[in-house]
Amino acid sequence: MKRLDLNSKTFLVAGAAGFIPSTLAQFYLEQGAKVIGIDNFITGSKSNIEILSKYENFTFIEACLFSSFPALDQFEQIDYIYSLASPASPVDFKQIPLEIMRVNSEGTLNLLNLAHQRGARFLEASTSEVYGDPEMHPQPETYFGSVNPIGPRSCYDESKRFAEALTMSYHRHYSVDTRIVRIFNTYGPRMRANDGRVIPNFVNQAINGEDITIYGDGTQTRSFCYVTDLVNAMHEVMFCHDHTPVNIGNPDEYLIRDVAEIIKMVLDSKSKIVMKPLPDDDPKKRRPDISKLLSLSPFKPQVSFKDGLRQTADYFLQ
Repeated sequence: MKRLDLNSKTFLVAGAAGFIPSTLAQFYLEQGAKVIGIDNFITGSKSNIEILSKYENFTFIEACLFSSFPALDQFEQIDYIYSLASPASPVDFKQIPLEIMRVNSEGTLNLLNLAHQRGARFLEASTSEVYGDPEMHPQPETYFGSVNPIGPRSCYDESKRFAEALTMSYHRHYSVDTRIVRIFNTYGPRMRANDGRVIPNFVNQAINGEDITIYGDGTQTRSFCYVTDLVNAMHEVMFCHDHTPVNIGNPDEYLIRDVAEIIKMVLDSKSKIVMKPLPDDDPKKRRPDISKLLSLSPFKPQVSFKDGLRQTADYFLQ
């Protein structure tokens, strides 16, 4: 990981009350940087902001990225902007699809305009969902994806594809110093218990002795990256010199049914495993090709899957 003197730098983290963004904000606060967090709490947690507020260099602004945020005028210096405000859970795709589309379009536009005005470096946190239900495995950045533009996940998939295109347009047209990361499945403390994704679902079901629900036959695959490893990867990309998308995640791949068994073992759970129908457009395989990331940085995941699961379970138990 690049060790830099960040004491004189200011980072803006959009979506700071969320799982990954709050962990990222804390990462920079612990290195002495100033961090400005923005969130409207549509899915974020006020408890995450309470953790960050213990740092004297943290400032929080409750605001919606759809509109302007004049509160930022008080800050003379903004050096780096992380665009991390979009809800990213299948539960959210059903409940707030229009808000997701607006934050990834209007919100991204507002943040890019801010980066252009302030001369700040901008990082768009995109997603492996831009690959859809991939026909290439593992997925390299050169793969254009297989996305259903009108499916139940399209509010997220397509708006993130738009956010990437918008980011590259600002780089080409206005010479804004931009970065793009495509985040693969991430887990760890500060996830929402009702997130709807595999790890929080399985862990909480196992903790509570409930049936562990697998959608489909369990042969679909995912690759899971612990949140602190992901934050290190994001940091590496922010301080590299590549403007095109970079996959970030852990390339270790697991069958979903094996994930359920590992969680049962780690938590010594007696839960039964039950199968239910697979949702529409749910990807069958998902694994990042991180060759590009490794060529740009010394990144290497540090947290094993079992250790990460234990720490995640401890968080939910608390």
